[in-house]
Amino acid sequence: MKLVGRKEEIKLLESLYSSGNAEFVAMYGRRRVGKTFLLGELFRSRMTFWHTGLPPYDRDKTYLLRDQLQAFHYSLEEYGLKGYQCPTSWLEAFHQLTILLKQKDNGSRQVVFIDELPWMDTARSRFIPAFEQFWNGWASRRSNIMLIVCGSATSWMTDNLINNKGGLYNRLTREIKLSPFKLNECEDFLKAKGVAMSRYEITQAYMILGGIPHYFNFFEKGNSLAQSIDKMFFAENAPLRFEYQRLFGSLFTSPNLPMKIVELLATKRQGFSRREILEKVGVQDSGSFSDIMNALQSSDLIVQYKPFGESKRKEKFKLVDNFCLFNLKFADAIKKNSAQYWQKNYNSSKLNVWRGFAFEEVCFVHIQQIKKALGFSSVSSTQSGWILQGSENASGTQIDMIIERSDNVVNLCEIKYYGKQFLIDKSYDEILRNRLQTLIDRLPGKKTVHLTMITTFGLSPNEYSGQIQSLVTLDDLFKDE
Repeated sequence: MKLVGRKEEIKLLESLYSSGNAEFVAMYGRRRVGKTFLLGELFRSRMTFWHTGLPPYDRDKTYLLRDQLQAFHYSLEEYGLKGYQCPTSWLEAFHQLTILLKQKDNGSRQVVFIDELPWMDTARSRFIPAFEQFWNGWASRRSNIMLIVCGSATSWMTDNLINNKGGLYNRLTREIKLSPFKLNECEDFLKAKGVAMSRYEITQAYMILGGIPHYFNFFEKGNSLAQSIDKMFFAENAPLRFEYQRLFGSLFTSPNLPMKIVELLATKRQGFSRREILEKVGVQDSGSFSDIMNALQSSDLIVQYKPFGESKRKEKFKLVDNFCLFNLKFADAIKKNSAQYWQKNYNSSKLNVWRGFAFEEVCFVHIQQIKKALGFSSVSSTQSGWILQGSENASGTQIDMIIERSDNVVNLCEIKYYGKQFLIDKSYDEILRNRLQTLIDRLPGKKTVHLTMITTFGLSPNEYSGQIQSLVTLDDLFKDE
């Protein structure tokens, strides 16, 4: 499988490779987002040393450290180190790595790649001091060394490398966050696999899988979308049946509280404030809670945002990851091993309602594509949904997306996932006019409101479509940012 997407990351990594300076690069991102594949494909023929930490497992910690060191020793031998016994400490292990690198040094760039670095930091192993010594005491002074480390445990990566307050403080020369694919990259990925799928179906796949390349790799030629989803999640021995749990196990040493937070956020589309989350999950405000929330944001699972019309003090957190939202929505069916659940329910009202909400989240992820389609890519803006509660004197309203722009324009966006051109009838026209006027009444007079439709295949022209100021279609969401 060839490299797809990641153009900016590849450009950056190649420039660091050619910099002529010692480089210390940390790449992080959630499980299965493609970190190892990217680095392996890009540098495989140029790798001086490559090691992957052993995944954690339930055994005595002493043996776990021993096995990590043994695995590291095997990697040293694989890349040419001879005549040395298995190290008994990380200080000795990294000393042996320096010996190997010196032996192989011919003046050209030496790429040292340590994958899943957090797994190597077992309890009482003193891994971090030894790793600090390797970089600070030796590698940082070698202008031809390019040290690349990565890991799925986002909280560990941010705490111990990116925000390190000790010996590695400010020692990274570059940090790279690898985010999920966008729709156009998923399309390119499927084409490279030879899988035929329309943009309408790719979008449905994105609603389920998010933009995680590894999950898209399970699509096979000749299967419909519904058949593929059944095989991935609902069939016996489905490969993604327990992936939701594995995701949090890879991100956090103690995943119970993060999972509890995510499951709470899944119950309310507009999310909760920090205070509400603390109260509902029953924990005290603390630095460790902040670390969890930061890690969830760094992993692209949640976002912090300011709801329309509210002050910054009333910011909320909401769950935006389609993969988590899907798993929590259909958890019971996944547990029951309903082998053909998706095929049997493909046209059901439950799935159609879910598609409508899931498409909204896809649109929020692709806000840059929407801004580009509307012609204001360079204008700063914020976006959020809006729910106005009704009262005795006025009815409430709900708006899918409001984009507040710095050029005094506000886009009121209606989002519709529809199998053909969307038709605005008389009753829906009245709803739109009510929402438009409700929003205008709450904005300063200098603001102009543009009624905007974001829908799959555009609008069916009629006497009611004229009030739509701008239109975004599915093809727009598949464009580059």
